[in-house]
Amino acid sequence: MRQDVRLSLYDPEGKIVKNRLHPDVRVGTGLVGEERLAALEAECVRLVALGAVRVRLLPADGDNESCLVMQDIEGNEFCLD
Repeated sequence: MRQDVRLSLYDPEGKIVKNRLHPDVRVGTGLVGEERLAALEAECVRLVALGAVRVRLLPADGDNESCLVMQDIEGNEFCLD
């Protein structure tokens, strides 16, 4: 069963320093390669429709699988992992 979790921390002041919190949103747990990228891209599309911004893809290397860096509507970064 899938449950959507929404976390919103509102700060009326603009972003002036590096994020204190950088959450990783688990999307592709247990998936690798093209199957993992497809899951990340699908979730990215859903979040962009809600106001998030895609920042960059961090491709897989010898130690880590791919992940997508994104920003929420206030510019706070998080990763789809």
